Amino acid sequence: MEKVALIGLGNMGAGMAGQLLRAGHPLTLWNRSIDRAKAFEEAGAYVAASPREAAERAEIVISMVADDRASRLVWTGEQGALAGVRHGSVLVESSTLSPGWVKELAIAAGEKGCDLLDAPVTGSKLHANSGELFFLAGGERRAFDRVLPVLKAMGRDAIHLGPSGSGALMKLINNFVCSVQVAGLAEGLALIEKSGLNRDQAAMVLLNGAPASPLVKTLAPRMLSRDYTVNFALELMCKDLSYAMAEGERYSVPLITAPAALKLFDRAVEQGFGQLDFSAVVEPLYAQQ
Repeated sequence: MEKVALIGLGNMGAGMAGQLLRAGHPLTLWNRSIDRAKAFEEAGAYVAASPREAAERAEIVISMVADDRASRLVWTGEQGALAGVRHGSVLVESSTLSPGWVKELAIAAGEKGCDLLDAPVTGSKLHANSGELFFLAGGERRAFDRVLPVLKAMGRDAIHLGPSGSGALMKLINNFVCSVQVAGLAEGLALIEKSGLNRDQAAMVLLNGAPASPLVKTLAPRMLSRDYTVNFALELMCKDLSYAMAEGERYSVPLITAPAALKLFDRAVEQGFGQLDFSAVVEPLYAQQ
């Protein structure tokens, strides 16, 4: 099996690391907080002192971090992964990023004799922990074919969507659509709560009728029970929506429902819910008079 480096052990990266170890891949890890890496070290992973060292030890280098800024920090600079990559390696950026930065990173990878795949995922912490992520890949087909066994070790499947940036753009579109659904669900549940309708009966209607998408079925119970254990952080949805809106403007397709959804998510962040699950977007609506 090819040697793999994974950079980032947050809610998603930790689950991905566990799946790679279970599949038997020689694994090197780097995380900003070394405490998160200790359990994986005990399970057989090597913990690198820097992204550069992690890349030096691998043939496939995967990053799973929060945003463009974090991605730049782990890839670039004297101790960044690009400084340590081997010629012929495949770099996989699985973070949810702007297509502009992804294309810039692909050029930098090419200058090092490497291919870059942008391969963000659909799914949450639960899917990462159970190996059920779905990878949305952009980049060279040869690179996709080479890393497909590694992607399948971490997820249920992967799809090649086209040239560099295609996976990043598809992920932003996916999360934009999700955010609008979640914002609508939050407002609907708040209206049920404030109007005096029987909450259980109203929820049964929503969860058994046309609105009952898999997302609604997953998030409605969290909103109703006010259990916001993190599967996908609310503040990250704000970031994804902002990136999606920028892409809409770039292609002259203004996403007119996105600002309304972003307003709800921003309000929840301002009130201290940003690091909770994104279902917590409903909390300010429950509280408003």
